[in-house]
Amino acid sequence: MAADLATDPDLAVTLADRDERALAARDHLDTVTADLADPTELARVMEGHDLVISALPGFLGHRTLQVIIQEGRNVVDIAFSPEDPFTLDDLAVENGVVAVVDCGVSPGMSGLLVGHAASLLDEVQDVLVYVGGLPEQRERPWEYKAVFSPIDVIAEYTRPARLVEDGRIISRPALSDLEVLEFEGIGELEAFNTDGLRTLLRTIDASSMREKTLRYPGHAGRIEALRDSGFFGEEAVDIGGLEVRPLDLASRLLFPMWQLDEGEEDLTVMQVKVTGRQDGSQARYVFDLLDRYDSEKGVTSMARTTGYTATAVARLILSGGYTRTGISPPEFLGKEQEHVEFVLAALRDRGVIYHQRVEPRP
Repeated sequence: MAADLATDPDLAVTLADRDERALAARDHLDTVTADLADPTELARVMEGHDLVISALPGFLGHRTLQVIIQEGRNVVDIAFSPEDPFTLDDLAVENGVVAVVDCGVSPGMSGLLVGHAASLLDEVQDVLVYVGGLPEQRERPWEYKAVFSPIDVIAEYTRPARLVEDGRIISRPALSDLEVLEFEGIGELEAFNTDGLRTLLRTIDASSMREKTLRYPGHAGRIEALRDSGFFGEEAVDIGGLEVRPLDLASRLLFPMWQLDEGEEDLTVMQVKVTGRQDGSQARYVFDLLDRYDSEKGVTSMARTTGYTATAVARLILSGGYTRTGISPPEFLGKEQEHVEFVLAALRDRGVIYHQRVEPRP
């Protein structure tokens, strides 16, 4: 994201992290070593800047967002923290802050596209999001590599999935309602419930709505066996006189196997379906994405699809194109055709292409 923004000669970009290794080989950027979990250090880093992109792990995301808003900085957030971002809406309004949250691929573009389709329909009936980031090469036993924070991946597998049935928000276990689907250019993938609807549960009025994560077939069953056997538990157990959290042990063993090696290719696949009534008839808007690793620049697909979405929205805010103060999930941007076109064009310029089609429904 920083490298993408730095291609604009009118922008002065600073990259901050507590780990100096994350700042290495960034000679074309201003870099600052800082512990961003410390509000004082975070405030110091933000001095003199107009906008912040927050890309911290989810467990730090909400309190970091609060500090950014308190400091009066506009913000694009991709931390995907579990807390409700709307609890900071009044604070953002009071401080005149434009805060776009959940601004990645999903949540992120999924919400923007749902919001866009909802603005075109007279009534939204059903929303279905399929999304997954996967390695091109399948390696057992997991056939998966974590292309974002691994601890957040485990949270996806353990946090109950909120969805909408018959107009009511209900919860289902993560990994439930498994189905196998065929995706052009990839083949068979399995889909299961995860808690990715987030703000859509509040902002979109639909009879049915769910988000499902995509993996290579067999992955969900292996993860479910670990989860149901207690390997992701957070309560310490005694092992030979040592207190050990199962989650810490599982993380220590899994994360090296899930590490995407430098140069290893990945892909991102997403399909968003929004069904409803339009001009007295049934219609379904479908948006498809299949993106792959950029071998020329050495950029992962997940970094492309997530990061370029965030930088597109950052540029939209910096240009004065989006000025709504308060907390804005991407579906708010999706309500305006010009905002949708701006973001899609920025992504298209970087080779991230969404295909839209409309399917008439009987």
